[in-house]
Amino acid sequence: MTLYQTTFDIFNRNYMGSAAMAVIGQSCLGGAAAMYVLSNGTSILQMVQLAVIVLACIFVNTSILAQMKHKVVFNLLLLSSILSVAFILINTLLL
Repeated sequence: MTLYQTTFDIFNRNYMGSAAMAVIGQSCLGGAAAMYVLSNGTSILQMVQLAVIVLACIFVNTSILAQMKHKVVFNLLLLSSILSVAFILINTLLL
């Protein structure tokens, strides 16, 4: 929990710069995840994975643009990053 709180404090102190970098970073990571998902075909399973990735990235961008609380933005950013990395690993190693 200390790592989470320390990282959030840094994010919160430098919110404007962190939010701008978050949009760029998570959009690139989400695009890479979408590429890996689609490299395995276009079945229902891949389309569900793609929808989850796109929605996670949209939620992060929307929360930043809607000026939600910084903690909500940070948690959505973490969730989006974890999902993108998980789908990259799943589609690279397992499928």
